[in-house]
Amino acid sequence: MSTTIAIQGIKGSFHHQVAQEYYSQNVEVDECLSFEELVDSLMSGKSDEAVMAIENSIAGPIIPNYALIDKNNLHIIGEHYLSIHQNLMALKGQKIGDIQEVHSHPIALLQCMEFLKKHPHIKIVEDKDTAETARRIHENQLTGIAAIASKTASEMYDLEILAPEIQTINNNMTRFVIIKKENSFVSKEEINRASLKFELDHKRGSLAAVLNVMSDCKLNLTKIQSLPKIETPWKYSFFVDVTFSNYEDYAKAKSLMEIMAEYFKVLGEYKNTKP
Repeated sequence: MSTTIAIQGIKGSFHHQVAQEYYSQNVEVDECLSFEELVDSLMSGKSDEAVMAIENSIAGPIIPNYALIDKNNLHIIGEHYLSIHQNLMALKGQKIGDIQEVHSHPIALLQCMEFLKKHPHIKIVEDKDTAETARRIHENQLTGIAAIASKTASEMYDLEILAPEIQTINNNMTRFVIIKKENSFVSKEEINRASLKFELDHKRGSLAAVLNVMSDCKLNLTKIQSLPKIETPWKYSFFVDVTFSNYEDYAKAKSLMEIMAEYFKVLGEYKNTKP
């Protein structure tokens, strides 16, 4: 029985590339044009697992996606890092001077802003997906409009790359997480990364005390992000990622944090694959 993987975007997108690399070249995908649609695909059983971008080395964390994972009680069961290469592409036979608009996902546009500043005649238009924009240009034979997307998208939708590798920083990595409705069993010997959420009493030193516990238990805090609790003014939820060498150290820290926090939740325990 084949496994269906929900991706944000369509075939030719970076999410599709991750699905192919993490699972196999022939993986079945459910194409979703928003992260909310991706979560709905999982929750309804249309897909078995999903690939979700969670942070980029240039644009930073995608905070709403942490909230989506938390709100729907989804489990992070793995991660995958992808080197992002952005390209300006359009129908064949055009030059950059012919382009009046460039369409792409907001994060892709942000990653290429230095290049775009050099071409002020091009209007920047935010779109839902990189590859979907490329497909639309091809299907409707749109002249004067370019997409920013992957080389794979240019090949799939028969577009010409007018400017390759236009990302501002060459070492441009996006971290994707693999999510599922049910938690997958990963042996303690393999687990060396965890994603956690906690809420603290609003008093001086409460966050510092939790961070000290992490340090004392030999956890490496790789990311911390706060989100306001809309229903409780001036209260925040903290989303953190930690790595560790010894699961027992992590288990000790987890038990202490559960006592210290007003609310504590494990979003996922899995294997760290950072290159």
